[in-house]
Amino acid sequence: MDVRVEGQMVDVPAGAEVAAALQKALSGKKFKAVVAARAVVDGQSVLLDLSAPLPEGCGELTPVYADSPEGLQLIRHSTAHVMAAAVKRLFPTAKVTIGPSIDNGFYYDFDVERPFSSEDFPAIEAEMQKIAAAREPFSREALSKADAVARFKAMGETYKVELIEGIEADTVSLYTCGDFTDLCRGPHVPHTGFAKASKLMSVAGAYWRGDEKNPMLSRIYGTAFADEKALAAYLKQLEEAKRRDHRKLGRELSLFAFQEDVAPGMVFWLPKGMLVRAILEDFWRKEHLKRGYDMVQGPQLLRVETWQRSGHYDHYRENMYFTRIEDDAYGIKPMNCIAHMLIYKNELRSYRDLPQRYFELGVVHRHEKSGVLHGLLRVRQFTQDDAHILCAPEQLEGEILGVIHLIRDLMHLFGFQYKVAVSTRPESSIGTDEAWELATNALIQAVEKAGLPYEINAGDGAFYGPKIDVRLLDCIGREWQCSTIQVDFTLPERFDLTYVGQDGERHRPVMVHRAIMGSLERFIGVLIEQYAGALPAWLAPEQARLLTVTEAGDATVERMRGELQALGIRVTADTRNEKLGFKVREAQVAKVPYILVVGEKEVQADGVNVRLRSGENLGLKSIADVAALIRADAEEPFKQGGMRYSFA
Repeated sequence: MDVRVEGQMVDVPAGAEVAAALQKALSGKKFKAVVAARAVVDGQSVLLDLSAPLPEGCGELTPVYADSPEGLQLIRHSTAHVMAAAVKRLFPTAKVTIGPSIDNGFYYDFDVERPFSSEDFPAIEAEMQKIAAAREPFSREALSKADAVARFKAMGETYKVELIEGIEADTVSLYTCGDFTDLCRGPHVPHTGFAKASKLMSVAGAYWRGDEKNPMLSRIYGTAFADEKALAAYLKQLEEAKRRDHRKLGRELSLFAFQEDVAPGMVFWLPKGMLVRAILEDFWRKEHLKRGYDMVQGPQLLRVETWQRSGHYDHYRENMYFTRIEDDAYGIKPMNCIAHMLIYKNELRSYRDLPQRYFELGVVHRHEKSGVLHGLLRVRQFTQDDAHILCAPEQLEGEILGVIHLIRDLMHLFGFQYKVAVSTRPESSIGTDEAWELATNALIQAVEKAGLPYEINAGDGAFYGPKIDVRLLDCIGREWQCSTIQVDFTLPERFDLTYVGQDGERHRPVMVHRAIMGSLERFIGVLIEQYAGALPAWLAPEQARLLTVTEAGDATVERMRGELQALGIRVTADTRNEKLGFKVREAQVAKVPYILVVGEKEVQADGVNVRLRSGENLGLKSIADVAALIRADAEEPFKQGGMRYSFA
């Protein structure tokens, strides 16, 4: 039979293994990096083991390489099996349950007499390396449910028996590597050698099937990569991420705090952190006014009937908070779109009034489970830089492009690279097929017109419309969900929004939901990690700190502080009776951009000795020169693009 492999036609016998077809088309080096293959059979794509027979009617094979996203997923799942095999050798009474791959790694849950700890890792990892070095093949066999149940009962693996009994199919598949057999759909990598670049990361407890009525299991998390170099790079990234952790830096820099016993998942902004927020919000409001947005604000509570009308009650209520006032039920807003629609509907609109762009730094509440709360990155109360644009259908593409340009300018300002995805209709959604097609096409056309590469994220749109999702990449390569643009034909219909067209008739506007920073809390958390706490001069809550060498400089420092403040510089003074080196180190730890030392020489010269937080010494400068220097530093990120910085 003829099969196409990477553009090359190869002839293989019917029923030959997938590996045989790939070997005919690929060089030895490339073939060694293949862990599986995708076969196209009657228009359907199927992922196969290399040892699987070629399906009848297979016209094309696509190799899955070890370092590809799909290849890494297979390596990690296979490494979970290797880890389970190692655990069974070392702890024969342990019972195995499930071990899937997850983002950046894998885990496996075990029922053991004593929960695992990180002290067990060296022994388990050593056994895993023995199994990897043996390059044991992963072999697949199909059994009837009855035979599979009998086999696992004989092994004492009661959890596997329960899983098999819950499967509706008549047969199940098992995979064996060495002396370890597991229930698994597969596929797997060809042999255990692909599990060599692995590392165990942490342990946790987990209830069987997530039900607290079931036994508590011991979960081991790990990670695996295609080679040792990639694993080392990932571990280095994790160490760097720990250094940059915004929760740690937030405490050290006195930016924010959490009090879990009082308000879990809600932020207490401390003076310095609130100043960072205020600077960011002030800049962002001015930027929106320049781009033709109107500032609005809606209420925190709306009657439940309103949320039912919008569809949020049916599709989003598990993430909402509710309360009662007298005899009426209210929903606390998780988003601002309804209030903005009601503001639009407050008066009759003409086509001349469109587009209407409403911007709000709106506080919203969303119910997040305690287990997913994570500093500023995942909270229950946050502020969205939310906006809704109501426009005529013929204005839609231009409005989407305007939002894309704003996203581009913001990413440029902070030095972020970013990725774009168009997320399409989910299973649980509202609206007609026609409306969804129009909205999706409008997003795709705008992205293409903007010249942005993108991918399709099937089924991940909002329940009321498709969206563009932007994921920014920080300086150590991590991705963060940030901006979103959503096109919505449905809610304007549900709330009967209209405008009077040139023909004198009523027409339905389109609504664009958009957030650029998204959650301000999340965005500030990302910025703290991006800069490792050393915020740029325009955003730093304390741009400069004056330090005295002796008490003789106190009066001069106080006068200089007033002069700098009058020039718009955010400055503090440290006149404590401490050694200069100690005060300089404290200022550097506090990430203050400019450290201004005033000793006897500086008092006589009526100037300051300027040091940067990096340790660089700029020498003696006047107060006017220092103010100009800080201004220039603050303005530098804004020199290119559509944004400008103002001290006013």
